[in-house]
Amino acid sequence: MDTFTYIVSLSWAAFILFWVISAFGAKRDLGRSPWRRLAWLRIVIVAVILTVIWKKEPLGALAQHWGISQAVPANTALAAIGTVLCLLGVAFAIWARVHLGRNWSAAPALKEDHELITSGPYSLVRHPIYTGIIAAALGTAFVIPVWAALFIVISGIFIWRVRVEESLMTKQFPNQYPDYKKRTWALIPYVW
Repeated sequence: MDTFTYIVSLSWAAFILFWVISAFGAKRDLGRSPWRRLAWLRIVIVAVILTVIWKKEPLGALAQHWGISQAVPANTALAAIGTVLCLLGVAFAIWARVHLGRNWSAAPALKEDHELITSGPYSLVRHPIYTGIIAAALGTAFVIPVWAALFIVISGIFIWRVRVEESLMTKQFPNQYPDYKKRTWALIPYVW
């Protein structure tokens, strides 16, 4: 395993470990979402991702078998940029998760005593956890090119979740959320 792949792998491992541990302190969800019922599927997906990260050669062989070409040329400059992007994305997502505190939920849901958080990374974008994960996935795709497909899937899921969360927050905070939306971007500053 080369240095860039190793750093990216450790970044994702730290991210997942932090996420699992920090989930225990979250406030209780109000209601049960369909997303929550598929928790077992998310666990399987995470296990597959970890396996792929630590053993990229088998996935590369599988990708070749399926006719998937490398989406990004493998070179040192792109791998370095990808590693930095992955590290920054993971750090941004963790910062957002820490700042969100007990209001975090694994699925778009309202919490007991839900608070609207608009400071820290939430003053830059409304969904900084998603921004960080998408950036980390894109960086990983620069290091491990077969991750390009996973980057597209992750981005699609989070774009869908943004719409769901925006609806929930608008209903929960009808006076504050529209103003918050006016002064922030959803995922990418100055873009969307």
